[in-house]
Amino acid sequence: MGRFRDKMARFMYGRYGADQLNRCLMGIVMVLLVVSLVFRYRFFYWLTILGIALAYFRMLSKNIRKRSLENSRYLRATAKIRRKFAGFRNRSRDKTHRYYKCPSCRQKVRVPRGKGKICITCPKCSKEFIRKT
Repeated sequence: MGRFRDKMARFMYGRYGADQLNRCLMGIVMVLLVVSLVFRYRFFYWLTILGIALAYFRMLSKNIRKRSLENSRYLRATAKIRRKFAGFRNRSRDKTHRYYKCPSCRQKVRVPRGKGKICITCPKCSKEFIRKT
């Protein structure tokens, strides 16, 4: 098994490899594959094949600069969406705090759980509002 890994490492040397855009592309390919299997449309099947070919082309490409630029454009285009999901994921994992929005400026405010009704002062606009934690 070690020889195969060494051969693969030598083969991939100087090639671009996988990145966030490829992971997204493969996720889309998986969805298209399920759709093509369920609905039996040839169009989705060929889109799946095209997506797989594009992902492998990007991974095996030796034009690292161009693939890196494509990935950075993808990351810039999806930054707001990824930030929104990351914030939601972090808030859902936080079991010790509650999150509220200020009624006047919509600033997110984090307060500890289990304190009953408390008066919260917004750090941005200094407006006070009462919420149950």
